[in-house]
Amino acid sequence: MAEVVIVPSAAAAGVLVADEIAALIRRQPDAVLGLATGSTPLPVYEALRPRLTGIDVSRVRGFALDEYVGIDPHHPESYRSVITREVVEPLGLNPDLIHTPNGSLETIEHAGDDYDRAIADAGGIDLQILGIGTSGHIGFNEPGSSFASRTRVKTLIEQTREDNARFFDSIDDVPMHCITQGLGTILEARHLFLLAFGENKAAAVAGAVEGPVTASLPGSAIQLHPHVTVVVDEAAASQLQDADYYRYAFANKPDWQGL
Repeated sequence: MAEVVIVPSAAAAGVLVADEIAALIRRQPDAVLGLATGSTPLPVYEALRPRLTGIDVSRVRGFALDEYVGIDPHHPESYRSVITREVVEPLGLNPDLIHTPNGSLETIEHAGDDYDRAIADAGGIDLQILGIGTSGHIGFNEPGSSFASRTRVKTLIEQTREDNARFFDSIDDVPMHCITQGLGTILEARHLFLLAFGENKAAAVAGAVEGPVTASLPGSAIQLHPHVTVVVDEAAASQLQDADYYRYAFANKPDWQGL
């Protein structure tokens, strides 16, 4: 099962995960990171910046989870722009080594295969950061997504478009389609970190960690992975039936196990 770590705040979660990423880069200077966007991973990137002081990050590689289809890569809300603004520039990463799926309409038919091939050519993702949507989606794998799915084009459900409308002038400006790493692609990463904060994520977290493994809640796919760390604040943990056990297990685990 996943290791569940309940922390007092999103900032505390950011420190926990940032420490793991910095340690990974020190051990492996050409580490491959799986990068998520949205508000959830921001505390990680903020905490990571000072932890990379004095560490050579020139060889760090990264792959974003997803991109909108048909959006101009220079649009401020394209995930290419978001990754550049929130990750590449603050952390001093080499932009040539950080990739997002190609959402161009001209090449969209084979863009998923191209992206999966690029990840494989890089040796696979060492550490993947994930958020979870209120519908239980990870990446843009909406309910009903196959656990064997690869990077592909998906149609966004209205709830997800409404959740993302805060980044645009209106919901009408949120693209209808995206290209996203599939659940099968995500599950090939060597270590998954799933983060969630706030009461509105509590039901999705409980379903992903303790519910049945079902395509109706894509986040439950993490139960199929051998190395998952779920980091949540108290509000997001509020519907976990075994929350006391998770706290006890984390407080008493051997130091050598790490995360």
